[in-house]
Amino acid sequence: MTRLDDLPYPILVTPEVPTEAANFVRESGYARSIVLCDAKVAPRARAIARAIGKQTSVLSFSLGERRKTLRTVERVLEALAEQKVERTTLLVGVGGGVATDLFGFAGATYMRGVPFVAIATSLVAMVDAAIGGKTGVDLRAGKNLAGAFKDPVAVFCDVAALATLPPRAMREGLAEVVKHGIIEGDETFAELEELAAQPLQKWPWEKVIADSLRVKAMVVADDRLERGAREVLNLGHTFGHAIERASGYRVSHGSAVAIGLRAAGLLALRTGRFSESEHLRVLSLLALLRLPLIVPFDRVDAVLRAMSVDKKARDGKLRFVMPRKIGDVEYGVTAPLPSVRAVLKRIRETPGAAEFRR
Repeated sequence: MTRLDDLPYPILVTPEVPTEAANFVRESGYARSIVLCDAKVAPRARAIARAIGKQTSVLSFSLGERRKTLRTVERVLEALAEQKVERTTLLVGVGGGVATDLFGFAGATYMRGVPFVAIATSLVAMVDAAIGGKTGVDLRAGKNLAGAFKDPVAVFCDVAALATLPPRAMREGLAEVVKHGIIEGDETFAELEELAAQPLQKWPWEKVIADSLRVKAMVVADDRLERGAREVLNLGHTFGHAIERASGYRVSHGSAVAIGLRAAGLLALRTGRFSESEHLRVLSLLALLRLPLIVPFDRVDAVLRAMSVDKKARDGKLRFVMPRKIGDVEYGVTAPLPSVRAVLKRIRETPGAAEFRR
């Protein structure tokens, strides 16, 4: 087990989540717990509830990006009311990125806030969504536009759950791991390049997750409410979120972020910030990890419309996070619209020599 204490709540990376979560709940002294879960991980949630004991109830919901809505939150809140949840009741949310975002938001809004523990069962939730106190859901206008900052009382990264995920689901989180490698610098990025040649089942997942979390926790600790430097964690996400939205969420979050990292690198190249050699390193790592690099549809205007409601926009102007080099990422950067359009057209094509033509 690895424990991180960089934030005001503990983050535990462990293959023994039922035992460790039960110990935490008992030591914390909560009189009652309710487990909320994505229906896909209901068996794991029931095992956690049994370990906690005290007749812990399990409430299961069908989730997914298309159900990450206020309507689903309302269903969760009504279920909590039916269970007569009080402010002293501990909510335990079990699932992937959508689950931790949505259940965290429910915890932030029910009775104006009840304590919440996140148990992340997917890689993307472990290295990103469950950490940092961001909760929220999507609106028709865009992704994550309704939400609140609400710190959990603890986060558990369920390493054992990774063994149950197919390779495609595992790769969903790898784009976020690569993003953290770009932010942190060459040593971390080089470690990922070495691992990329190995089968995923041979990766030292506890270490990989903990290393990635240290990067995110370091950034979040300095800017809890995303008023400045925390924006670096959105590298690849301005493009990525817009691609998700324009596709009707047929392009998954992990795939969209991978494409977004390529797009951010291309925009950095066009604006003279990034070197061709380092952009090629990023592309090569993403390709080795078998992450997508091409937008599978031709809807430049739809992507631009989705970008227009990005949370980082100011005074109607798009702002981007761009790499200057591996280990040096700049936030709050504006870019000419023709350059953004050119990048959106380029990511419809397979990377090649044309990638480096300005």
